Amino acid sequence: MTAKKCPKIEKARKTGFCFGVRRAINTLEKLARERGGIETLGAVVHNQQVLQKLAKSGVKVVDNIDGIQGNAVVTSSHGISPDLEAKILARHNEVISTTCPNVHRAQSAARQLAEEGFFVIIYGDAGHPEVKGILGWAKGKGIATIDETAVAALDPLPRRLGILSQTTQVPARFAEFVKKITDLALKKNAEIRVIDTICDDLRERQAAALELAGRVDLMLVVGGRSSANTNRLAELCGQVTETHLIETAAEIDPAWLEGKQHIGVTSGASTAEETVDEVMQKLQELHD
Repeated sequence: MTAKKCPKIEKARKTGFCFGVRRAINTLEKLARERGGIETLGAVVHNQQVLQKLAKSGVKVVDNIDGIQGNAVVTSSHGISPDLEAKILARHNEVISTTCPNVHRAQSAARQLAEEGFFVIIYGDAGHPEVKGILGWAKGKGIATIDETAVAALDPLPRRLGILSQTTQVPARFAEFVKKITDLALKKNAEIRVIDTICDDLRERQAAALELAGRVDLMLVVGGRSSANTNRLAELCGQVTETHLIETAAEIDPAWLEGKQHIGVTSGASTAEETVDEVMQKLQELHD
């Protein structure tokens, strides 16, 4: 009898926490130790396993400013608007920011564009906390959308347009969006400024995931279902090969592995490396 051949299991060259997420988590853990606990306004990252671990360290998530009980609150890595920060400071003594440096750069870009008289267009999910925060820095002089028709519907179309992106968007899609806006605006004697605010880590992570997806029979993307960058990874990989988004190793369905010779694993930027390693181990165990 011929022995059953085990599939090759390969991890993408970039997984685990990105710099911004690791920085935020380190800050929270340190504050929780020093102060005997700390509150965060909203989830610091969109990953339930990470949030559960932080909760055990004394980190409590509050959904809105009315829920803040202490004198200090930590804002998430997604950032907040200056107006929201001012409202918090009016009620409490301290706001501690864990805003990702890349998000802060996008916030600064939005502020600069607005101050220089540009109408700010943010390519991103309008309901996402990061995008809401960035838009707040434009001081009401902008919109957030992934649909160019929302810009075309502006009446009148502002003559000076500043375009930037949510940090976790797909570069090729942002470029396509910019081209459509440029084609629209240049018919109306416009001035356009484009600032590339997509995170380099996410750019590299997407490229690494796509490279692996092109060589495997199955991709598993590990991360929170509420995580924008994780969902984007799963969507991109799904255009290349069979792909499943899972939060933990327990969600792996053995039926997915039947007939597969090469399995790839990648993760979102807010997924702990230990969670990825547990997925790798589970895949190996299913074929031992």
